[in-house]
Amino acid sequence: MKRQIIKIDEVKCNGCGLCVTACHEGAIGLVNGKAKLLRDDYCDGLGNCLPACPTGAITFEEREAAAYNEEEVKKNMKTKEAKMEKENLACGCPGTQSRTLKEKQALPEVKVAAEAAASELRQWPVQLKLVPVNAPYFENANLLIAADCSAYAYASFHKDFIKGKVTVIGCPKLDDIDYSEKLGEIIKNNDIQSVTIVRMEVPCCGGLAEMAKQALMKSGKMIPWSVQIVSVDGQIKE
Repeated sequence: MKRQIIKIDEVKCNGCGLCVTACHEGAIGLVNGKAKLLRDDYCDGLGNCLPACPTGAITFEEREAAAYNEEEVKKNMKTKEAKMEKENLACGCPGTQSRTLKEKQALPEVKVAAEAAASELRQWPVQLKLVPVNAPYFENANLLIAADCSAYAYASFHKDFIKGKVTVIGCPKLDDIDYSEKLGEIIKNNDIQSVTIVRMEVPCCGGLAEMAKQALMKSGKMIPWSVQIVSVDGQIKE
């Protein structure tokens, strides 16, 4: 049948994910860092997602599309809600809100059994799936692209890698996403000063470094970059 349905311009889309939250039917998802209409029959054509898009990437079009299937939408949303409840997450989780973290002020000197290290994290979120490509904290930033396991393996990760950088993390094996496109957009659309890639020594982790290299090439910019490899016993490999 021919009906009104949304259309997403991937060129304009910045991957912020606000339309995903605004779509109560679950018709929109993020694929490779871009919003995508996942199923025609989940879109009711009312356009709740339109005002949520900050770049004007979503419009209406009239075309041949499957009829809106309210029963399937209800089943899909129940499945999602059950999954989120199991993971102890709320729909539209406020924890994904982009924010810049304030620098920690020095605490009064106290005697403690072990030295307490302050967090060097400068922004939130850090997961590559969640970070928007045009967040203000990316401007003039030294970008750290890290395998999520590396922070657990390397004891001084905050002091030696996160300090003075904006951090994004991912796992090329478990995330099952090619991050090269989204990283390329981050580097292309912001004045990134340098890129540091921290990966584990295991072979599958090499995918993260490869994605970062592809992103640098796609951006068309000449930016200083380096790769650090952490062994499973927490040492930096030369």
